[in-house]
Amino acid sequence: MNKQIKFRKNLILKRIFFLIMLLIAFYIIFNFSAQNGIESGNLSKKVTTFIVEMFSKVKNMDVNLKLHYIEKLHPIIRKLAHFSIYTLVGFSVMGFMCTFDIKNRFKLVVSILIGITYAITDEFHQSFTPGRGPSVRDVCIDSAGVLTGIFIMIFIILLIEAFSNWIKR
Repeated sequence: MNKQIKFRKNLILKRIFFLIMLLIAFYIIFNFSAQNGIESGNLSKKVTTFIVEMFSKVKNMDVNLKLHYIEKLHPIIRKLAHFSIYTLVGFSVMGFMCTFDIKNRFKLVVSILIGITYAITDEFHQSFTPGRGPSVRDVCIDSAGVLTGIFIMIFIILLIEAFSNWIKR
């Protein structure tokens, strides 16, 4: 197979992979935002309880103390969930943009705009969900996640480039 054709095929596969990852992240975010306040709270409480109970010291702990830890950690876990899923958004959108032969600055700006725009529209979507509402703080947390994902992708690309240059020597 011709090197040019193989390169083009790999590029298309990467583009499809990152686009699918991005669409899956958008789908997950949309579905979480469509949950009413009670459903959303119950789900994150279950996740928090699972995380707290993973630690061996907590397993034998007094039930009231365990509940206290769950209550204290619950908001942190919720915000980490926002941050994490939007890190995937930033990573995926930047990975997708890097499959195009355009200026790096343009890739970065478009990736940031897509991620932050989705964060804003997600909060707007929540304003139509019973028991939920938009939050500027969540948009900031989501945006920080997007930027983190973008910079993780940039770091990986730089590592790959440095490694391939080192091998060529």
